[in-house]
Amino acid sequence: MVDDVGRSWNDPPTLRRAVRYVVAVLILTGMVVALALVWAAARPQCLDAASLMCDSAARLAVALGPAIVLLLGGLGAFVITFREWRAARPWTIWQGAGWFLFTTMVIYLSIAGGAG
Repeated sequence: MVDDVGRSWNDPPTLRRAVRYVVAVLILTGMVVALALVWAAARPQCLDAASLMCDSAARLAVALGPAIVLLLGGLGAFVITFREWRAARPWTIWQGAGWFLFTTMVIYLSIAGGAG
């Protein structure tokens, strides 16, 4: 068992890796949003519609695609958290990254679910 009492949680290299990971997941999520919107706008069913998300398939693609990327990114951060904890390295930074990505996913789903 790892004794976390009295441990210094200040580890700049780990913070930099976690920030790079979160930024990469957010950039990938933005790319998936863009691809989903382009796909939804180019569908024959949506060409004459006033909205990009004209039917349920378009709404699901725009809502669930990026949410799945954020979910997998959060789960990946928690896997890294567990591996860092097992190796007796500072792990709380990765746990924070995972919770940030999960919170971003919930916020995105609530916004995407209301836009329709």
